[in-house]
Amino acid sequence: MFLSALVFGVTFPLPRKGSLAQYTSFNQTKRRLGRRLSLYMSHLMNTYARLPVAFTHGEGVWLWDGSGKRYLDALSGIAVNTLGHAHPRFTAALAAQIGKLIHTSNIYQVPEQEQLADKLCALSKMQEVFLCNSGCEANEAAIKLARLYGHNKGIDNPSIIVMEKAFHGRTLATLSATGNRKVQAGFEPLVKGFVRVPYDDLDAIRQVAEHNADVVAVLVEPIQGEGGIRMLDIHYLEQLRQICNQHNWLLMLDEVQCGIGRTGKWFAHQHTGILPDVMTLAKGLGSGVPVGACLAAGKAAGTFQPGNHGSTFGGNPLASVAALTTLNILEQDALLANAAMVGNFLVQGLHERLDQVAGVIAIRGQGLMIGIELNRPCGELVKLALAQGLLINVTADSVIRLLPSLVFTQAEAQQLLDMLCPLVADFLRRGA
Repeated sequence: MFLSALVFGVTFPLPRKGSLAQYTSFNQTKRRLGRRLSLYMSHLMNTYARLPVAFTHGEGVWLWDGSGKRYLDALSGIAVNTLGHAHPRFTAALAAQIGKLIHTSNIYQVPEQEQLADKLCALSKMQEVFLCNSGCEANEAAIKLARLYGHNKGIDNPSIIVMEKAFHGRTLATLSATGNRKVQAGFEPLVKGFVRVPYDDLDAIRQVAEHNADVVAVLVEPIQGEGGIRMLDIHYLEQLRQICNQHNWLLMLDEVQCGIGRTGKWFAHQHTGILPDVMTLAKGLGSGVPVGACLAAGKAAGTFQPGNHGSTFGGNPLASVAALTTLNILEQDALLANAAMVGNFLVQGLHERLDQVAGVIAIRGQGLMIGIELNRPCGELVKLALAQGLLINVTADSVIRLLPSLVFTQAEAQQLLDMLCPLVADFLRRGA
């Protein structure tokens, strides 16, 4: 027996379980309807509310869909495509490496991985690097490192201080560290060992220190991305560094989204001059090739020993070359300075056009990590912008998030302002 569904004005059967003929009929119908249907039905797990567009190719900060429509990409894969799309030197380096070697194993030496670790430590002043495949894996490594550090000190139940509205990933440990109940709901029991405090509140951390002798580390994002582009006070990290030193805690910075030049410095904490004990990276590190990193220094260095942690794919030759090439191009083309300059231009333009618009609460950010907070949920703007050929994102329900690639020019930033600001103003007027 079949159920039926109506898609694009076409009625077709949906199979119940158990019949090969029904399964075949279903797939024949999918093929007949072609690409239009594939946007709405597939064998993928339903883990994303995907927008009704698929891109065929890109160049620089532009993407094209199957119909030839062009889109200005102000999201860069959520801070991933550091060098934009189809960067010629990046693609040439990847093609050359694919022709030589993609993967061996971490049971052997990987020279490209060693070169990447050397480069990251030179840029960060950290001492050692564990390479993995994503931000949540990097944060998992940091959590494990902190626990092992605590056990090595004789603490049986080590705890890590984490922040409200934080986002550290979707594995069980990282979603437990995340300060978003919507991400956690349905996955209980959560991993224990986290103590949550308000973001940007040093007094709350001092109170925890007075009452919890099991704390071994603090994990914090210098800029909360998923939390709404919320930034720490300029002196917060300096004072937090002092607190961690006083109590012999690890200061662990999640720079998965705000690192790799996005704020105009290699790493966001470098605006303050402090050095963390642990730092996690991913997203923009490989310009679209999956690669993450957990860096350690000071009292955190040397904690992991053979057998304590590992990754099958982490730091393979292809991923390492992608990351090395990204870092080299950022350096050679002065793209950190470009991120700072174009980011300042964007923020200034947003203030000029939106400060007097009722419903705009705040415009904040650093470099090319910018948020526009409105006084109401504004997810609708994502589809409105898409229809106009602009890719943006909304996070924390009411914050428009802009994360352009670091090759974004001032002329392209002007186009972004010309497209986005009227959409925001009209949206707020209609909802007034």
